Parts: sequence; C-alpha cells; structure tokens
Amino acid sequence: MKIILSIFAACFISITYGQPAFPGFLEGTWKAENRDAYEHWDKLNESSLKGFAYKLEEERIRVTEYLEIGRKNQGLVYTATLADQNQGKGVDFRLVAAEGTWIFINPGHDFPQKIVYRELSANEIFVEVSDGAGKGFSYKMIRQYVPDTTSANPDFDAALAGRLGGDDYGMKSYFLVILKTGTNTTAERALITESFRGHMENINRLVEENKLVVAGPLGKNERQYRGIFILQNIPSEEEARALLLTDPAIRNGLLDYELFNWYGSAALPEYLPASEKIWKLKP
Repeated sequence: MKIILSIFAACFISITYGQPAFPGFLEGTWKAENRDAYEHWDKLNESSLKGFAYKLEEERIRVTEYLEIGRKNQGLVYTATLADQNQGKGVDFRLVAAEGTWIFINPGHDFPQKIVYRELSANEIFVEVSDGAGKGFSYKMIRQYVPDTTSANPDFDAALAGRLGGDDYGMKSYFLVILKTGTNTTAERALITESFRGHMENINRLVEENKLVVAGPLGKNERQYRGIFILQNIPSEEEARALLLTDPAIRNGLLDYELFNWYGSAALPEYLPASEKIWKLKP
C-alpha cells in the first residue's frame, strides 16, 4: 500500500509541477494610468491568451501591437507582433518567473529584452518594458469595465473626471505612506531641528508639484507611527521610494516609513484649495 501511495504521490507532483501557472488575470481590457494606451486580452483556454495593444484616435481603435501568451516547447511564451517591425513576424519572450510577478525575457532581442507584468490587485497591474539592464519604461494599468447604462451617473462631469485622472468609477491609484520613528536615535539638536524644518519644506514642495495630496500627524500609539502621506501621480513604487528620500528627516533616519498601494477617490485633491482658506494660524 505504501508503494502504491508513493507512486500516486509522485505522479500527482509531476502533474502539478509539470504545468506552470498561467496569468489568466490579464483577461479583459486595461488602460495605462495617465496615458492613452490600452491592452485587451481574451482567454482562449486555460493555457492561451490573445490580445492587442491599442490607442483611441477620434474614438476609433488603432492597434499598435498584437500580443499572445501560450505554451511552446513545454514553457510559457509571450509573443509580440508589430506590423511595421521584424517583417511582421512575432518576437518571443520566454517566462522565467511567475506568481504575482510575471517576467518574460529574450536576451537576443535588441529592445526590449525584458517584459514584466506585476499583479497589484484584481484591478491593477504594473508593466515594465526594459533592456534588462535598467533602461526602459514602466506604467500602471487599470482594469476597464463595460459601462452599465442602468447605473450611469446623470451628474457625471467628463471634464472634471479627466482633470482628476479618475477611472469609470471615479477612483485612481495612490501610494499610502505610514511614517514611523526612524532608527537614528541621535540627540544632536541641530540635526534634528534642521531635518524636521526640511521635512515641512519638503511637504510644501510636494504639494506644489501635485505629488502629495494628504499629510498629517498621528496621535501617540504603541507602534511608533508618526503620521501619514498620500502620494499621487507617481507611476511606480521605486519612484515613490526615491521621492520619499528627498525628505531630510527620512534621509537622515529620524523617520522611517511603510509604503502601500491605495485605490481611492480621484476627487481627494479637490479639498486642497479649500484647505488654504480655513486656517487662522499657520502650523
């Protein structure tokens, strides 16, 4: 009996690991955040996706690239085809990493050599296209849904929604930053004073640059959390982290932070003009 069970287990493991995971979450239509760029994917079966990248020009679709993900030679392959490149032949990129972050590479191609799809949530993905050595571009994409005319908003303001960068639900992506006590326990008064003066100046600068929409302190707590930021119009986590290092209190280790993706109302920045009209004493 033990031998039979061992054989059955070995067969089960072989089947389980012999069939790599598949990025079925891509099925549907996606729009790049703050860009006129879309991708649409159709799931043909459990191991095949076909799609295309496109732009909207005068409300008409202009396809820029044909895309496919499927199994070839016992592996998963991403194929991109541009009509005006490579004589119309597709370029293959083989899968080297999966589960959450899907990495496809082709070291022999000029550009790109690496394509990454990172699943942020059910409605957000992050796409990176690069030469594999850090040069390239990246952007976040938001899942698009076919509008339900039975729940359309009679008060919808297209101009306002466009200015605020909201999706069909009036939402957009932000980064939520939880500030906490840093590891630098110095008692050097000059450094502390200068760092936190720069901290406040940096907050004002980021607001003026339309990158910071909320900032404020937290009450005393056991977790040593000190305050929050909500960042907007930042395309990637790497850029958000680089931006936070412009804060001298963080850079000098007096403050540390935790960073989260947050999906909230695109109308959030609308409170900022009013906030300048309601204070009597400047904090």
